[in-house]
Amino acid sequence: MSSVDTSRRLERDGTFSRRTEAVIREMILDGSLAPGDRINEVELAGELGISRGPLREAIQRLAGEGLLTVISHRGAFVRTFEPREIVELYELRAALELHAIRLLAERASDDGRTDVEAVLASARDGMPTPNGHAYPAESDFHQRLVLLVDNQALLRSWLEVHRQLSLVRTRSGQAPLHDRATVLEHDEIVAALSKRDGERAVALMRIHLTHAMHHALAVLGLTDDRPATQE
Repeated sequence: MSSVDTSRRLERDGTFSRRTEAVIREMILDGSLAPGDRINEVELAGELGISRGPLREAIQRLAGEGLLTVISHRGAFVRTFEPREIVELYELRAALELHAIRLLAERASDDGRTDVEAVLASARDGMPTPNGHAYPAESDFHQRLVLLVDNQALLRSWLEVHRQLSLVRTRSGQAPLHDRATVLEHDEIVAALSKRDGERAVALMRIHLTHAMHHALAVLGLTDDRPATQE
């Protein structure tokens, strides 16, 4: 396990347990704790300046989110994924985002479409260097699309899937050529939304998410062994 920056040390107050959870979630999603890493409770509690009680509460909640795997008598580990699990997560993500696209095409005001276009421009301007990350969290194109729908149940479900896929994307999101191709695909989706062409936007998003899934599997050295199905 990587050493923890002392700036993460927490002050005790009524939200202590939840903030412990937030810090560990951040460490998982930013790669400070890598997939397969075992959570050393004694070491982590000491570095964060907390007792093991709130740490264990945080571990249980993060396991419930699918970010950690708890193995009896062995401890908690940052989750790793089999190819089938990655495919299933992308299928669930597609179901949620395709529904969001349909709703956006029906509901989007001119201001809403402008907002989507602004997010896309921000992502394009911030293209990564070869060793950089794909997008700043605050400018995530897909999250903004879901936010624009203004459906809290949809957003909660999307965030749960997004957090798990972030474990995959911390490794697969490092390929700049893929990122540039991604932005071009985003361009096409926004153009379809701007014309309120929901069918085309949905078709483009389905292709886009399929590309993302296969890219993630390829970067991880995995393949989807299931038989292909007709769209």
